[in-house]
Amino acid sequence: MTTNTSKTQWQYLEPRSHPWRKQLYIKGKRIKASVIYSDMIVNNDTPSEASENWDLPLAAIEEVIDYCQSHQKLLEQEAAEERRIVLEGVTIEPSVTHR
Repeated sequence: MTTNTSKTQWQYLEPRSHPWRKQLYIKGKRIKASVIYSDMIVNNDTPSEASENWDLPLAAIEEVIDYCQSHQKLLEQEAAEERRIVLEGVTIEPSVTHR
């Protein structure tokens, strides 16, 4: 995992208790940093546009960008785990719950 050693404390990001997810979330919200970052990329938003869209300070968006760019390996691992969980949970035939 790549870490940003120049920043030991994040002003707008915090960890949340989760069995396997380690990425940071926006403080006080249930929004993963990667969700905001991915949304920016998909919509080709500038940091100012993302700030407005997510109703967050520009500094928070800049922190999300910095965090996500410096933790790409972690985010890729978590995305792969999430895909694995979703695929394992998909069934074509309904399961029998009673007989």
